[in-house]
Amino acid sequence: MKGWKIALAAVAVLVAAGAALWHFRFDLIILAARAKQPKIEAYHPVAWAQGPSEAPTGERPPNVVFILADDLGYNDITLNGGGVANGAVPTPNIDSIAHDGVTFANGYAGNATCAPSRAAIMTGRYATRFGFEFTPTPVAFSRVVGGHAGDPLHPSRFNAAEVKNAPRDDSSEAVPSTEITIAEALKPRGYHTIHLGKWHLGGVKGSRPEDQGFDESLGFMAGASLFAPAGDPSVEESRQDFDPIDKFLWGALPYAVQYNGSKLFHPNAYMTDYLTDQAITAIDKNKNRPFFMYLAYNAVHTPLQAPKADYDALPRIKDHRLRVYGAMVRNLDRNIGRVLQTLKDKGLDKNTLVIFTSDNGGANYIGLPDINKPYRGWKATFFEGGIHVPFLLRWPGQLPAGGIYRSPVGHVDIFATAAGAAGAPVPKDRVIDGVDLVPFVKGQTTGDPHKAMYWRSGRYEVVLSGGWKLQVAQEPNRVWLYDLSADPTERHDLSKSNPEKVRELKATLAQLDSQMAKPSWPSLLSGAIYIDHPGGQPAKKDDEYIYWDN
Repeated sequence: MKGWKIALAAVAVLVAAGAALWHFRFDLIILAARAKQPKIEAYHPVAWAQGPSEAPTGERPPNVVFILADDLGYNDITLNGGGVANGAVPTPNIDSIAHDGVTFANGYAGNATCAPSRAAIMTGRYATRFGFEFTPTPVAFSRVVGGHAGDPLHPSRFNAAEVKNAPRDDSSEAVPSTEITIAEALKPRGYHTIHLGKWHLGGVKGSRPEDQGFDESLGFMAGASLFAPAGDPSVEESRQDFDPIDKFLWGALPYAVQYNGSKLFHPNAYMTDYLTDQAITAIDKNKNRPFFMYLAYNAVHTPLQAPKADYDALPRIKDHRLRVYGAMVRNLDRNIGRVLQTLKDKGLDKNTLVIFTSDNGGANYIGLPDINKPYRGWKATFFEGGIHVPFLLRWPGQLPAGGIYRSPVGHVDIFATAAGAAGAPVPKDRVIDGVDLVPFVKGQTTGDPHKAMYWRSGRYEVVLSGGWKLQVAQEPNRVWLYDLSADPTERHDLSKSNPEKVRELKATLAQLDSQMAKPSWPSLLSGAIYIDHPGGQPAKKDDEYIYWDN
């Protein structure tokens, strides 16, 4: 009898332990991911390469400073008529790029998520042309997000059957080394090339910035980073308990950078401040030679962390999460102003092409409803809220101040535009989807830059042509057709009333699809994203949604 009692007790302990492991399975996955991080060294200064001590005589090619924000919503800048919390967070420095240059009123991201957009920017090509269809993410991330209970109507899924076909390390999910980046195109013209901040296009040899044409790179290879150590008293934080992405990032992300592939080390300031400090130093070091600077901030991507001083400056905003987010936007704008002022102080601003955009629209998973207003949709959807982004160019003497250009343009155009300014040829041995925008703005080239624009992510694809936009999703089995010239905010689906246009655009989609490569790695995650409300809000049965494959 006593033996039976011991056996039953042992079984009860095993069941309880199993239940505990199951309950905390995602926490254990996150802890395992964190344990894989390499050791992070203490802060040390970066020795940027010193350019010539004197400026060359005569004309020189313009500098190119490309500033990329992360997950910045269309309505996050006051230029677009709104701004965070109905204008409580002015963005005068970002707005000044438009006032002194050109606003591309219909600027589109290369994709609805960060890494494929960045791949399109760097190469001037649809990332699907070379298999970079999905955002590189650790398998652990896909397990956590795909395995989260989430929405009972349309739950997320983890595709365990494809794990065997996925790279063991997401750093090998990369832009092929055979692709030509902007940096590689500009180097033969004598440009010193600099990358700062987020990369997310591969972390193995051959795919890193310093292997892809950048003379110097300071930042992080992964798709996100802490802005400061968690719990830093000088920083205000906001955590979204409803969101598995947020849970993973807080648990797994480091606060670290590396220079040209050296060991990781801690910055000595809030990340956006630190990257700007380093950009200012690099500009000073290179003031006497042409340079290309890719300044890829991770702001305002989660995790939401803002300097306390910026948070304290926004007492009008009562909602804590919105106030932290607004403080991050405020900080980003101020730091962009510091970069612009440095160009002016060094006498470089009149001979510098400045490009500003966001990698995609604002994310649903921060739970804020107005960040992409007036557009529907979010990051990871191809509704306008996911891909219609701020897109600004400033080049004094070459582009008109205060100009507005309305034809659709995209991230794929940044490559050819930068190359055109530098006098560098674009590659002739491959399809380049982008064009040089400067002649279009000047009226030297007429017509629309693009006959059609195209996006695809797994089972969801979109084409925009002649003002008409067709979205085709396999899950749900649905098409949406919008006449953006009359309905820019996608309120009136015309797919049933105009089947002829649907057939026409489906044929265009099929023609474009035939040119694209198969994904270089599988989609492990499928998650439902509701079009008309952010995360953290309960869904209704008739809410429109798409499934994002990644």
